[in-house]
Amino acid sequence: MNILEKINEDTERLVALRRDFHTHPEVSLHEQRTARRIEEELDSYGIWEHHRCGETGVYAVLRGEKPGNRVIVLRADTDALAIAETQETPYRSQNPGVMHACGHDAHTACLLGAARALAASRGEFGGEIRFFFQHAEEVGAGAREFLREGLLDGAERVFGLHTASDLPVGSVGVTPGPNNAAVDHFKITIHGRAAHVSTPQKGVDALYIASAAVVALQAVSTRLTSPTEPVLIGVGKLQAGTAYNIVAPLAELEGTLRTVTPGTREFVKRHVTEIAQQTAALYGGTAELVWTDYASPLLNPEDVCAEVTQQVLSAGARVISNRPLSLGGDDFAEFNQRVPGVYAYLGTGNPQKPNTILPAHNDGFDIDEDALVIGARLYAAYALWWLEQEK
Repeated sequence: MNILEKINEDTERLVALRRDFHTHPEVSLHEQRTARRIEEELDSYGIWEHHRCGETGVYAVLRGEKPGNRVIVLRADTDALAIAETQETPYRSQNPGVMHACGHDAHTACLLGAARALAASRGEFGGEIRFFFQHAEEVGAGAREFLREGLLDGAERVFGLHTASDLPVGSVGVTPGPNNAAVDHFKITIHGRAAHVSTPQKGVDALYIASAAVVALQAVSTRLTSPTEPVLIGVGKLQAGTAYNIVAPLAELEGTLRTVTPGTREFVKRHVTEIAQQTAALYGGTAELVWTDYASPLLNPEDVCAEVTQQVLSAGARVISNRPLSLGGDDFAEFNQRVPGVYAYLGTGNPQKPNTILPAHNDGFDIDEDALVIGARLYAAYALWWLEQEK
């Protein structure tokens, strides 16, 4: 029995693993139970060379017994979201206010399924497979911890999967070029001066400044950047004021910037900062900005996409090569900026199962579990193919 056939026979195990993770979701940087379960599974496969990355990431290594010196990294993210699940299923989240609404439970199950089959067949290949069960993707922190520990050093390829409810089960998206945007978070604190609303001239209205800034920021994407290149500036939070009849002395805005090229990213960040500060100064206030880099733009190299495309076909799925660019982000980009690699999108949608076609981060999100065996097969197929290539 070859490795891919072994995965086929593990279908029920894959579903059980995914449901176990789904039932016990944990938010970023708190994936303790998730990490323990991963470690238990790895031990049961005879993959004993593993350790924590940070507190909740898990790094593991499997070495083939044949001669070979190729090295490949397979990555799955493990964290869940602070969303209360609304779907009634036997595997519904048991952690109130937390759910796997982005498919990371499926990624983890697929990679474990591949690891189990590969470990059982280690006598059939040479080289080294590194498994990154990466924590804290949703807050853009986990990938950088793996990099800081040098766990990518010496790798020649890196590969990851993400569920895609917009793609039908049985398909995998492998699209060359930009796939995801860079993600930056900004917090703007505007300082004004309190006064009674009947004498606004005696105060500085931080709420008015904040409102003007929200509107002014949109000009960056509509008037200062090319309409042919995606740029998104979104303000999702505004807090200000202490009472209905007091000029607000303080306002806080939080938002995100999404861009797809490094030059535009820096240009827009600079202009967002200047607009906030100049708008505040115009009305007598001041503005402070704090930027947080969550993820770089994710670009798939064309030559590596060609490699992965062939393995999608060998894994029994069809390829979709023109999935539209998403302005969502993923810190897998931190890996394939340094090592050639591809982020592929595992089709999990099925119109016969309405919750499987809901977008990620929806409180009813689910997947068609028929996709799990495809994902596990693809992880294993690409790893085996790469290890067989001669240097």
